[in-house]
Amino acid sequence: MDWTFWLEWVIKGFVLCLILLTGFAYLTLYERRALARMQVRVGPNRAGYQGLLQPIADAIKLIFKEELTPSRVYKFVFVLAPVLTVVPSLVLAAVIPLGTSFNLFGRVITLYVANLNVGVLYLTSIASIAVYGIVLAGWSSNNKYAMLGGIRASAQMISYELSLGLCFAIAIVMSNSMNLADIVKAQSGMWFVVIQPVGALIFFIVTLAEVNRAPFDMPEAEQELTAGFHSEYSGMKFALFFMAEYQKMIVVCMITATLFFGGYREFWFLKDTFLSVDRYWFLAPLYLMLKVIVLLFFMIWIRATWPRIRYDRLMSFGWKILLPLSLAVLFITATGILLAQEFHNQIYFYSIPFLSILCAMVAVAFIYRDLRRKSNGRI
Repeated sequence: MDWTFWLEWVIKGFVLCLILLTGFAYLTLYERRALARMQVRVGPNRAGYQGLLQPIADAIKLIFKEELTPSRVYKFVFVLAPVLTVVPSLVLAAVIPLGTSFNLFGRVITLYVANLNVGVLYLTSIASIAVYGIVLAGWSSNNKYAMLGGIRASAQMISYELSLGLCFAIAIVMSNSMNLADIVKAQSGMWFVVIQPVGALIFFIVTLAEVNRAPFDMPEAEQELTAGFHSEYSGMKFALFFMAEYQKMIVVCMITATLFFGGYREFWFLKDTFLSVDRYWFLAPLYLMLKVIVLLFFMIWIRATWPRIRYDRLMSFGWKILLPLSLAVLFITATGILLAQEFHNQIYFYSIPFLSILCAMVAVAFIYRDLRRKSNGRI
């Protein structure tokens, strides 16, 4: 293993971090402009043309803003917590394939930092670490509201991590691999969202809860916890929490696109055309970026339209609805694939989405019945 391998690895890691940091900055502008359009407002449009310099203005403001550290905090952990929150959001993207490969000066350059055979396990383990920063931020602040926010974050992570793992298992079963590059290759003919739309929907909902986005932003509920786990943070320490949330939004959208929407593969109607990834390698990152932008828009749209749900209903939704539904969807997917291989009949395979949608309809009926009973005052 020569020094050029390490140089390539360092350059690709640096470029990926630069992409995520730039994406975080302009995702804030994208969200503010999209929310403004939905709410019939103008949005940021003063700093630069159409507000394009607004993220830079925000960064300068936060860099020079005074940082206040309360006297009774546990200082070492208080300073360490934002770092523990932001680092996993960068490290997560290391195994996500952005494309295939290309030749540069006689050397094959792959469009990913690391290609792990157990890439899915890597994602689940690193995603679980991210909550430590939030919990430690709440504990080290020595503040009751911040502590409650940290406890809520840990409980929420435990509740929704189970459904997240089952959704990963759905993609593993359909691709017969835990390697993310192999999962993308398995979708060259048909995206997994077509085979398992309910699994993709559950995964998207669970990732909203994992990154504490509305309507699942209970750890930082302003009406109850006065901003929750980051109540005592200001300046760049607060900016790190802010950065972690938006970078995780980008990364989870990349993961969702990789697992269920073909990853860097082209749209199915472009497969055999001149816009195919197999013909031009540089189209792969563009296709992935387009899918990520669309998924991010849905995250923003949900924030603009859905109210924050009550904490007890948040936990009930995770344990009583999403967990049984994801188990049922995984069982249907595995059974359909096994029967299709055993009897060499694709009817079992194509029945997977219909049976999954039927299970989802049953879950919706249970939610509707529960809401009706509570609204009538019987519970």
